[in-house]
Amino acid sequence: MTHKGRRGGNASIENLGITDATIFWNLTSDELGKISIEKNLAVETSTGAITIDTGEFTGRSPKDRFIVKDDITKDLVWWGDINIPFDPEKFDQLFDKMTKYLSGKELFVRDAYACADPDYRMNIRVVNELPWGNLFVHNMFLRPTEEELENFKPEWTVINATGFFADPAVDGTRQHNFAILNFTKKMAIIGGTGYTGETKKGVFSALNFILPTQKKVLSMHCSANIGEGGDTALFFGLSGTGKTTLSADPNRKLIGDDEHGWSDKTVFNFEGGCYAKCINLSQEAEPEIWNAIRPGAVLENVVLNDGHPDYDDNSLTENTRVAYPLDYIPGAVIPSVGGHPKVIVFLTADAMGVLPPVSRLTKEGAMYHFMSGYTSKLAGTERGIKEPKSVFSECFGTPFMPRPASVYAKLLGEKINQHNTTVYLINTGWSGGPYGIGTRIKIKYSRAMVTAALTGELDKVEYRHDELFNLDIPTKVDDVPPEILDPKNTWSDKDLYEKSAKNLAKMFVDNFEKFKGVSSEIKNAGPKLL
Repeated sequence: MTHKGRRGGNASIENLGITDATIFWNLTSDELGKISIEKNLAVETSTGAITIDTGEFTGRSPKDRFIVKDDITKDLVWWGDINIPFDPEKFDQLFDKMTKYLSGKELFVRDAYACADPDYRMNIRVVNELPWGNLFVHNMFLRPTEEELENFKPEWTVINATGFFADPAVDGTRQHNFAILNFTKKMAIIGGTGYTGETKKGVFSALNFILPTQKKVLSMHCSANIGEGGDTALFFGLSGTGKTTLSADPNRKLIGDDEHGWSDKTVFNFEGGCYAKCINLSQEAEPEIWNAIRPGAVLENVVLNDGHPDYDDNSLTENTRVAYPLDYIPGAVIPSVGGHPKVIVFLTADAMGVLPPVSRLTKEGAMYHFMSGYTSKLAGTERGIKEPKSVFSECFGTPFMPRPASVYAKLLGEKINQHNTTVYLINTGWSGGPYGIGTRIKIKYSRAMVTAALTGELDKVEYRHDELFNLDIPTKVDDVPPEILDPKNTWSDKDLYEKSAKNLAKMFVDNFEKFKGVSSEIKNAGPKLL
């Protein structure tokens, strides 16, 4: 075994069964970028960032995500189409094949950690087959100091072998790619896919099991920022709804853009970086993200035009991405920890075009919409999604939640009550008709609604009550055309609007039937079929 780079006193992967490999430990972003370019695995762009092609997979493959079913997980995991059980013996067999595949290769290993609050820190060792995969890890996870590396002991290990393909008939996978969590061995193995988001979401899924179960901390698929007065805000929503964009506010400091915990004392980021969508990115609309695409950042599947990133060219995928360290955002909170949130924003991208752009929720309504998690799954983030599709994703993050939705919902409800948090539902989706007919709500209007919520302006305006969706809708928001606040006003065909709105209301009601034992107060806070 040959070792290169900076490794701490406890740095070794011999226990994994990988032999005769050349190990590059904890290389800098410059070193990893240079190696990626020299090996023709990446191209340097005009911004100084590198761009990579993740190959066959340009998004997550949720049907190929598994959890080992054993004594630790069998009675706690919410088994089904999202959390698919995997046999422990098959895991050992596949792990052994992976380590033999990696033996003798050049490998890139990084020691990092998750959870910015030291009370919940989880040390992670990541083994990557590709240098740009290790650069992604450097950007997305928290980085130990040189002193911390000297005594670094990993609690979890992640192995990412991009070029290793499973044999479904032998290995128990669905196809050649896989991402498998093993809570007994504290390990995640990922193979057959170059999409870096599998690593990020693998660790997130592990934390979503560990923190609520063992630490009584609410783990959340949300972004978070903090105002000048120390007021923390949370933004829940699936990919493409605006979590990253709307939380990157020049007037507020970013805590994090995607994954957080809410303890008895703090809201804290799980990560050390941001993983932003680049589709149709512009400097005017999203300056913080635009300016973060510089040396050290990793662009994924972004087409170049004479060396310049072309964010309007989505010929490879609509799920173009960039990963960069959190401190690339001006004024980011380091360490990324905040207080209890005063405001929570639920973001949805309604492709049916019938939900109001902004509404205020009661405490019961907040629980209803958290459990429902309605949005439209947008093209690119998962394989096979070509146009928006209406979905209900419990806790705004079902694909990453190993426990039943009620576990997370109970914790959220307790915290909203304890801290008297105000919750808003903001639709960043379509107006004037459904996808294909209407247009997406302008980001400047969504920003104005968020600003009004966070500054308390929405506490001072009049509201009207929408009987069908059972929502309180402001009649005025500064810098937002009043006519769009009532979505019916934006439709030319009013009868079609009524039909579409009733269809969505029924979808809410039908979906909520799966939740058993829910209080009547929460159930009655949802849409009413008139």
